[in-house]
Amino acid sequence: MPALPDIVNKAWENRDGPVVLTTVDREGNPNAVYVTCVSKFSDDTLVIADNYFDKTRANILAGCEASLLFITKNGTSYQIKGKIELYSEGAIYDDMKQWNPNKHPGRAAAALNVKHVFSGAEKLF
Repeated sequence: MPALPDIVNKAWENRDGPVVLTTVDREGNPNAVYVTCVSKFSDDTLVIADNYFDKTRANILAGCEASLLFITKNGTSYQIKGKIELYSEGAIYDDMKQWNPNKHPGRAAAALNVKHVFSGAEKLF
């Protein structure tokens, strides 16, 4: 899988507010949720803590792809698209349990594997 470009890595560290995670159900209906418990696991994987997912969880388990949208403090937006999987054990899950606040359940770690990256309408890859 492709690694995030340097510009996106820098933007990720300068993001502002929650990010938007979008999944799609089997009928093609989108579901978008704000998420705040997110982290970069590696150069090609972003992780979202599954604290209270319902439709999002069902969509991921059904095998959908997903997108993660965030904005920087200077107003530049980035969208990362790719395959998303849930982990309830292993390295990705263990990492999520370290940074996810204790007040949240951290039922699973949703790992988004980078496939495409956009800045606004511009496709970075």
